Amino acid sequence: MTGLFILGFLQIRLLDILDVVLVAILIYQLYLLLRGTGAMNIFLGILSIYLIWWLVRIFEMELLTAILGQFISVGVLALIIVFQPEIRRFLLVLGKRSILHSGSRNFFKGFWQMETEGELNIPAIVNTMESFSEQKTGALIVITQKNELESFIETGQRMDAQISEQLLGSIFFKNSPLHDGAVIISKSQILAARCVLPVSELRRIPSALGLRHRAAIGITEQTDAVALVVSEQNGKISWCKSGQIKRNIKPLQLKELLAKEFFPKPGDTRDAKDKFSFFTNLIRHKKSG
Repeated sequence: MTGLFILGFLQIRLLDILDVVLVAILIYQLYLLLRGTGAMNIFLGILSIYLIWWLVRIFEMELLTAILGQFISVGVLALIIVFQPEIRRFLLVLGKRSILHSGSRNFFKGFWQMETEGELNIPAIVNTMESFSEQKTGALIVITQKNELESFIETGQRMDAQISEQLLGSIFFKNSPLHDGAVIISKSQILAARCVLPVSELRRIPSALGLRHRAAIGITEQTDAVALVVSEQNGKISWCKSGQIKRNIKPLQLKELLAKEFFPKPGDTRDAKDKFSFFTNLIRHKKSG
């Protein structure tokens, strides 16, 4: 009752509400940038260390408090160093969605737009990959999940077009100016083409695999996306997820993998396994680097 009585005397100004709303928007944007990436796991690890430090301090465990306290004391500097790429991406997105850049209407639309409408067009993707395989047309397609890959989309040519076999065929045509790089797809749309992806530095990758395959492995090491590759040398289709690659995938297998990944059945425990696999692959990647 005392707490309610005291709260009754609080004066809430319009600026206080605006303050809370702006903080909520910033936190939400940070979440969009971090979700589905290794940075989210790092953030949760740092948060866990802080909670442990708080508990050991309550129980007066002096040795652990001193050790963890040293880590907490440089926490802000550590966060800046660890999350330097994410901070840079956040500032880039904030600048591109600012009121001065695109107007107030697009500003709020950009902040609150959640996901692209529609479902993933699996038949169009499978048919395109099968056609590329028969013609030995090199291709690299990245399909987003939780992480929107905004920083990688910005490196390519923005398209925002509906997925179709004809459009994908035109993009990866050998004489097309867009055929180099990756196509990034989200739901029913091709977001961008000619995108630059991070190349994996893992030593275990066979030397026979080229830059397309290494880029496919690299993007799936750092995000929760799925990457599909068609080899220009032999026309074989590869599937990449969580830093792992499956080679020589048949069109029917590809259709089943896509359906299982993007339209899981109720009660499927795949998500927990994939998160564990993603985390272990991230640790392995850091060690090998």
